[in-house]
This record gives sequence, structure tokens and C-alpha cells, in this order.
Amino acid sequence: MSFGQGGSSQQWDPWKPNSQQPWNGGGSAGGSPDWAALADASEARAKRRRLLFIGGGALAAVAIGTAVAVAVVSAGGSNQASPGTESALPGVSDLPSATGTVPSFEPTSAPPPLDPKDFVASAQKDKAPLSPDILFPGTQLTMGDTVYKKGPTADTKDCASTAKSTLPKVLTDNRCTRLIRVTYSRDGVAVTVGVAVFATEAQATKAKQQADAKSIVKSLSGGGVKDFCVGAVCRSTTNAYGRYAYFTLAGFTSGKDVTEKDKAVFKTGDDLQEFTYRQIRRRGEAQASAAAAG
Repeated sequence: MSFGQGGSSQQWDPWKPNSQQPWNGGGSAGGSPDWAALADASEARAKRRRLLFIGGGALAAVAIGTAVAVAVVSAGGSNQASPGTESALPGVSDLPSATGTVPSFEPTSAPPPLDPKDFVASAQKDKAPLSPDILFPGTQLTMGDTVYKKGPTADTKDCASTAKSTLPKVLTDNRCTRLIRVTYSRDGVAVTVGVAVFATEAQATKAKQQADAKSIVKSLSGGGVKDFCVGAVCRSTTNAYGRYAYFTLAGFTSGKDVTEKDKAVFKTGDDLQEFTYRQIRRRGEAQASAAAAG
């Protein structure tokens, strides 16, 4: 029997155990193996191992990627990606409704500021102390660049006794409870301000409406201020704020009649009317501020 002949019944397979490795069919001298064939077989084995390694790594990567994708989808909701298909975001109809789950709160806002006028609109709220020196403090008054010297003051509960012509009846009919007067002067011009106090704003407003051109307060002289507006023509004003009606009477201390050309007299009356309004309003502001702080 000869070895390595082409007629051998068993073919050599490098991947089958106990298979016979063929010899060179040419039968070289001394029976040497075919080294070239052995080298080719060795290279084939190495190449196959490399392919298996690469293929196995790719499969592992695919498996990990799939696991991560499933985990991400599972964390986002109950929908999971199907094998071999792309996962899609849920549609609007698939999203859970937020109705009834969002906490609701009542709208909040800062309370409205207190109205100063409310605190001088009635005797029930207007409880701050009141006197001529509180309403008209100091010894002089500065309005813009004009300075007026403060003169005598008066305070009475008999309102009609401090008024002239048609005003006494107006004050009495509307139940005036108190009338405060003060006089200011400058350069031969004097003005008396009379503040009539009522229980309600409605009474003060009605008194203002009923007053006419003849409804005037009595001028208040003394303390260096000569008599004025006694038998002479003077300029008067009437107004109201809250439960207070206030009147001014301005004229010359010389007894001269006031005409429309006497701008200084008009300015004096307007300045004192404006200052009186501010003082009554400040009275309301102070009480409103105290009520808000308390």
C-alpha cells in the first residue's frame, strides 16, 4: 500500500478531527510534506477565526443597542419598539390628558389702595383730631414763590354766626356742626378761609350747591390784620371735599373795592382755596395710611 496517492478515499479537512493530512501527490523524494499547502490551510484557519470574532462582536453590539433602545422607550411610556421597526413618538391623542392633574390656584392680587376721600367723607371714619392749628399749621404759608403771613384763627359750633347774607341759612339747613376760620395777608391784601364741617359728604356737597354769590363767611381781623371786606366789594369762592365745605373771602385791608383787574386779590383767594383742599386731602391720606398699616 502506498501513501499520498490521488486515489485515497478520505479527503483531508483541517476542521475535522483525526482527518489525514494529504501529502504531495507528486511523491517528492523522502516523503516530505507539502509546505505550501500547509501554509494555505493555516492562513485559512486564521482568516476564519477572524471572521468569527468580528461577526460575534457585531452581533453583541446589535444586542446591546436593542436593549438600550427598548429601555429608553420603556422609560418613556408603555409603548415599546417592535423588533425590526423604528419606534415613533406617541401622537397627540396618545398623550395622557393633563385635565384634573395640574394644581389650580385662586388668582391673587394686591388689595386696592384705600381711598383717602373715604376717610373724610363721614364723621364715622374721620376720627383724627381737628383744630385751626392742625388744619392750618405754622405762622406763614408759602405757595410757589409767594409767602403769606398767618393771622388770627377762630373755631365755633355756631356756624350761622360766622356767615353773612345767604350763607347762614345754607349752613343751618344742612346741619353744619362746626366752622373753623383763619386769615392770611400779604402786601395789603387779606383773605379769610372758612371751613364748615358736616356729618356727611352729602350734606357738604348740598351746601356747596345751595350757596350763591352772596354766600360769604365773615372776615376775621386782628393780630396785625386790619378790618377788611366790611361794606366793600370783595371776591369770594365756594367749594367742597368730603364732609367739608370751604369758603374764601379776599379783599384789600384799605377798604378799597375789588375789581376784575385786581389779580393779586384773585391769586390770594385761589392760593388759599388750593391750600385748604390739600390740607383736607392730606387729612384723609394720613388716616388711610394708618388704617392700611394697622
